[in-house]
Amino acid sequence: MDIESLREYCLAKKATTESFPFDEETLVFKVAGKMFAIIPLEHGDRISLKCDPERALELRAEWEEITPGWHLSKKHWNSLMLKGRLSPELIRELVDHSYALVIKGLRKKDRQEYGL
Repeated sequence: MDIESLREYCLAKKATTESFPFDEETLVFKVAGKMFAIIPLEHGDRISLKCDPERALELRAEWEEITPGWHLSKKHWNSLMLKGRLSPELIRELVDHSYALVIKGLRKKDRQEYGL
């Protein structure tokens, strides 16, 4: 899966914005102001996503392309190498999982405000 397709997939999600809050090379996607995906453009071959801690461990054990979040909480974030055995379907599923986790963690008031 290429970066542009991944960007379009993330932006198609409700209440999602993109920005460069850290530097000019790190693209961040947020839902209702909370991060759910990070793409370091200088590498162009990875994405970091939130993940349930138990599932994160399972995914890391199954796929060598999935590692603990790069420069992030190793418990709650995974980094996925986009070049390798990971199918576009699995990558989209993990983007969806990350997005859903962030929404689940929002206050009810915030979910209502953003129509989530």
